[in-house]
Amino acid sequence: MTLAGLGLLSGCDIPFGPATKPARLRRIGFLSGNSATGSGNLANVAAFRQGLQEFGYVEGRDVALDERHAEGSEERYPELAAELVHLDVEVIVTGGSAVIRAARQVTATIPIVFAATADPVEEGLVASLARPGGNITGLTTNFGEEHLKRLELLKDAVPGLSRVAVLWNQSAVRNFREIEAAAQRLGIQVLPLEVTSPDDLDMVLAAATVQRVDGLMTVGGPVFGFLASRIAEFAVRHRLPAMYSNPPAIEAGGLMTYTANIPQNYRRAATYVDKILKGAKPADLPVQQPTAYDFVINLRTAQAIGLTVPRSVLQQATDVIQ
Repeated sequence: MTLAGLGLLSGCDIPFGPATKPARLRRIGFLSGNSATGSGNLANVAAFRQGLQEFGYVEGRDVALDERHAEGSEERYPELAAELVHLDVEVIVTGGSAVIRAARQVTATIPIVFAATADPVEEGLVASLARPGGNITGLTTNFGEEHLKRLELLKDAVPGLSRVAVLWNQSAVRNFREIEAAAQRLGIQVLPLEVTSPDDLDMVLAAATVQRVDGLMTVGGPVFGFLASRIAEFAVRHRLPAMYSNPPAIEAGGLMTYTANIPQNYRRAATYVDKILKGAKPADLPVQQPTAYDFVINLRTAQAIGLTVPRSVLQQATDVIQ
């Protein structure tokens, strides 16, 4: 070809070399039972985003994160899960057994990665930790006898503790049974208070005052994170030492939490998402257990309810709010 011919081609729209197509944007669904603006939920989303960034994903260039938050309403879980399916997401990231079930009900093919549930085998979500099977895998919040540890810490912090009200819901039946067994070992009487919906909370808490308990615990799914402020306010008003199962409770004024490090779990969930986007199947990705726990004490709340937390308990804390 002559130089003149090359000059003509250089003015055309025909590029030299093979045509390059823009990378396909991978859609990831994020399904939460909590409030979109809740501090715990914000921390989980931020941790997951950080995990994606560590694998080199850039939002808007490589991935799009479609978020759906149920604001504490379990009735909305299936509807929001279905919305993500209709958006044609390639994977759904979620947490809490009831939310995971809702996602599984609307899709048996889209991979589901959970970052928070106590015992996925017992709950019927996976076949085993080593070989999950199906389209679900992820990380548990179960690191052994955590409910026994919660009760032990509460008892150590409150000399003479003998009767504890336990707020629970149907998503945590197995966990509640574990608390009952732990309480029996420690010689503590349990007052079970089931919360079936956020509207029940005031009536349920009123029962705790009538029954004259000297401590309070929560165990359950996202609904208790959503209700954390109301529960913490009640506990302070009635000078009840309380141990919470949801990290947002501390910022809401709760006394103590002892939990797996949930944001770290969400950060680690990005590992699963990366593998799935690269072709791995959830059935072949083993479920992992948490590698860290958080024991947080709010001394401002302790002072408000007239409790002096023993030094032996403070020394076990991973964080103390002054």
